[in-house]
Amino acid sequence: MKLGFILNDNETSLFILFGIIIVTFLIIDLGVLNREAKKISTESALYQTIFWIVISVAFGFVIYFYDGGSEPMFEYFSAYITEKALSVDNIFVIILILNYFKVEEQYYHKILFWGILGAIVFRAVFIFAGVFLVSKLHWVLYIFGAFLVYSGIKLFFEDGEEDFEPEKSPVVRLSRKYLKITKSHFGGKFIVSSPKGFLFTPLFMVLILIETTDLIFAVDSIPAAFAITKSEFILYTSNIFAVLGLRAMFFLLAGILNRFYLLQKGLAFVLSFIGVKMLLEMFSLHIPIYVSFAVILGTITFSILFSVFRPKPEVE
Repeated sequence: MKLGFILNDNETSLFILFGIIIVTFLIIDLGVLNREAKKISTESALYQTIFWIVISVAFGFVIYFYDGGSEPMFEYFSAYITEKALSVDNIFVIILILNYFKVEEQYYHKILFWGILGAIVFRAVFIFAGVFLVSKLHWVLYIFGAFLVYSGIKLFFEDGEEDFEPEKSPVVRLSRKYLKITKSHFGGKFIVSSPKGFLFTPLFMVLILIETTDLIFAVDSIPAAFAITKSEFILYTSNIFAVLGLRAMFFLLAGILNRFYLLQKGLAFVLSFIGVKMLLEMFSLHIPIYVSFAVILGTITFSILFSVFRPKPEVE
């Protein structure tokens, strides 16, 4: 597939199908199933997680039948799995933000829903701007590759303890300086009106902080996707399907993420591998997508299973 804003007839049809799927289920989610603020149960989160995985996998097979066979399908699945695994760190940060601002659990779903809706828009801007940039300056891909190798090595040697501190975030400081922030959550609202004008609730600050951190995580995940595929269609659909399942993953895994202590090492290896794969193309050395898919899936699966069957020793 050539890099650029060019879709064949099948991809145009699949993009329309993708848009219908996304819009339909977002409307059903917020407009029908979750019209009122409520706590999401683990059982419901499990069903939603399975649902989005099934839909995402099914879309991959649709790509196989209508967009060129096995190669674009494996590109889609490789990008999807990589983004899905990288989302785990995002969940850690979201937990810290929600706990810091003492957000009630019944409002989690609403915040995450609008956060993911924003991610759909902002990642579209990131991806298509990246496609345009790389189509004009192909050597940018090698900068992406070097950055991924650096990110992988840095991630491997981190201790795994999350040191994100919301109160030190420039977003929080600017919000408190320039916005009129209330002390109450006002029943889960983001903005409320008053005789003095519009006021912003702490939930609005939580929302923009989550959006900002998602963009920071996208700095790793989107270059990684560029190393896997040059198709803007596969780049965007795989990325967004992975992000759409993030909310359900949050409610399902929030309490047990610490058990997957080796996942960080696995992600570090995947990022470095993808970066090396991108850099090798400078020398006309191409790693087949089937090999990339096997390495990505195998590494993530092994790191999760090994974490479960060989739990991290407790420090006395």
